[in-house]
Amino acid sequence: MELRTLRYFVAVAEELHFGRAAARLHMSQPPLSRAIKQLEAEVGALLFARSPAGIALTPVGAVLLDEARALLDQADRVRVRVAAAAGAATLTIGILGDGTDPGITKLAAVFRRSHPGVDIHIRNTDLTDPTCGLRAGMVDVAVTRAPFNDTALTVRELRTDPVGAVLRADDPLAGRDHLKLADLADRRWFQFPQGTDPIWQSYWNGGTPREGPVVRVVQECLQAVLWNSTVGLAPLGHDLPENLAAIPLVDMAPSRVVAVFNEGDTNPLVRSFLEIAMAAYRH
Repeated sequence: MELRTLRYFVAVAEELHFGRAAARLHMSQPPLSRAIKQLEAEVGALLFARSPAGIALTPVGAVLLDEARALLDQADRVRVRVAAAAGAATLTIGILGDGTDPGITKLAAVFRRSHPGVDIHIRNTDLTDPTCGLRAGMVDVAVTRAPFNDTALTVRELRTDPVGAVLRADDPLAGRDHLKLADLADRRWFQFPQGTDPIWQSYWNGGTPREGPVVRVVQECLQAVLWNSTVGLAPLGHDLPENLAAIPLVDMAPSRVVAVFNEGDTNPLVRSFLEIAMAAYRH
């Protein structure tokens, strides 16, 4: 199995949609579909159950997803350590969730112009690690969302976004202009896997322990709302499928977009990245 093919597989497994996965990977859909079929042939089993309603992981696919994530994380660690030993001009940037944020787009353009000779690596991460691999040494700097445990980390706020409750469009509360957390007190919410940063988990649970399905990525959150009428939370201003609605929560603290790096890091590229990020998000 090639690491590239495993990255393709993880993208499809997390998005549960070939079109979205292809866009995330910056490639067209046909070669992605071919790569997945080739991987299934190599494994000797179907990784996805396909139907007119969409795709879902098979039990074999679920096992491979866990193993592929672990293998890719290890490969990232090796690459970072080797690059550091070689003294190469590289910068590995962790990005949480949606890399199509206009702030990220502007930041990328300005940083690229300022440092044309730097080899930039991007690590997109799921919702279970708000530091995007920073603590594990897999990235040099991350653009993510607070709050989370920031011990030994330097955090700089770039922007704040109001937060809304994501509901099915036919939910009785979906027609409201706004909601309070108390309006959702008896509802099921999504959960992150065991071991996820408790500060991060508490924020996305509205400050109160909740019960609900376990998710790892944004698409799983949306599917939990769609299929199970689970309550999700999301920063307002992001596009949602037409069968879902985001209702502003007036007593929910805003979600903070932040740049974060290891405390005491003297890498001049990291410092330059921070300065450019602050300016890109400010204007």
